[in-house]
Amino acid sequence: MDVKHTATEQAFTVSVDGHDGELTYARPADGVVDFQHTWVDEALRGRHVGDALAEAALEFAKKEGLRIRTSCSFVAAYVKRHPEWEQLRDAA
Repeated sequence: MDVKHTATEQAFTVSVDGHDGELTYARPADGVVDFQHTWVDEALRGRHVGDALAEAALEFAKKEGLRIRTSCSFVAAYVKRHPEWEQLRDAA
């Protein structure tokens, strides 16, 4: 699955079989990324598209040395299921 990051739109996107998924974020402070919303077309649900988006976004945060906030309930649940990402959480 080819997840694309578009920094100018603060989004990670994926397209599979003509259907889309998106994870959006904000940069509320220097060194912090807040994952705000994940959406996956109904036709792709159950195919781990949301997981791929979350993984790509978290890898981006790690590579860039960013602390994470998870306003998005999907990303919050993903981090809970994958505690190796907890170390990136912002204290705020």
